[in-house]
Amino acid sequence: MKNTALFTIFLLLAFTSYLPSATAASVYDTDGNILQKGRTYFVLAATRENGGGIEFAATGNDTCPLTVVQSPSGDSIGFPIRFSYPFIETLDDILEGFGLEIRFAYRPPCSPSSIATTKWTIVNDAVKLTKTSSSIIPGFFYIWRASPNSEDYKLEFCDLDNIKCGDVGIHTDDDGSRRLVITQNDPLLVHFQNTRSSSA
Repeated sequence: MKNTALFTIFLLLAFTSYLPSATAASVYDTDGNILQKGRTYFVLAATRENGGGIEFAATGNDTCPLTVVQSPSGDSIGFPIRFSYPFIETLDDILEGFGLEIRFAYRPPCSPSSIATTKWTIVNDAVKLTKTSSSIIPGFFYIWRASPNSEDYKLEFCDLDNIKCGDVGIHTDDDGSRRLVITQNDPLLVHFQNTRSSSA
């Protein structure tokens, strides 16, 4: 009964975040424009000493690129992604603290294609592009400014099963793959670059 009550409260808070607020802060791209639902952006590391933009790749023994990773090259801008609100269609601006779905603009080249999705999902604390795993954790992504006066942002994922949230950070595998994973207080700080930007 206690767990059911806690889940209900958490779910209510998650859905409440979809309601427009006059005090909600907008999220800005590298050109100073507000991010827009449905438009395409590159997600870039705020500092590129260890890698570049966000993309998908095959890791470990995988033969299909279903893992969301940071490019090992600081010069790479990654693959284009889109943000959307799962439950509201009237809000176009992307705002801090509003639950989001994140998708790549195109599907990974897998065979059969039915095992892959453009949508970011969480499987065993890793960000994946699979829709067939029984271990997918239900929840939403959020964008937050890293600190009040910072131009950097961080991504957060809130798990509706276990009623907890964590920052999206990096885990470096033995083969050097920099996988996006859920961490506690160790976020990857990022910027958002419009794919139509002159600097793209």
